[in-house]
Amino acid sequence: MRAFRKNNIQNAVHVATDGAEALDWLFGATEAGGRPLPAVVLLDLKLPKVDGLEVLRRIRSDDRTRLLPVVILTSSKEEADLVGGYRLGANSYVRKPVDFNAFLEATRQLGLYWLVLNEAPPA
Repeated sequence: MRAFRKNNIQNAVHVATDGAEALDWLFGATEAGGRPLPAVVLLDLKLPKVDGLEVLRRIRSDDRTRLLPVVILTSSKEEADLVGGYRLGANSYVRKPVDFNAFLEATRQLGLYWLVLNEAPPA
């Protein structure tokens, strides 16, 4: 797990390299005395070990993480992934831009919306 801060992002960004690591981090955050849950999860579907739809299924099946906002951020153009993500409770589905600068701008816009404009449910 890598954590970093960049430019004007006020929230720490934690990057998991696979689905198992993401689940360990999220559910470690829910343990007594653990760190707080993230404000939003940006979830890729094509993760090694545990794929993104399974990560989402586990997030939604646990009372501690059920209301956690999850944005699928993926390169997948498969309709089954789109429909499956929403069926499992994704809050949004965004296709990653191929161009790196466009990708950075898309993630910046997602951060502004989910961290500043969106009204989250109470903890």
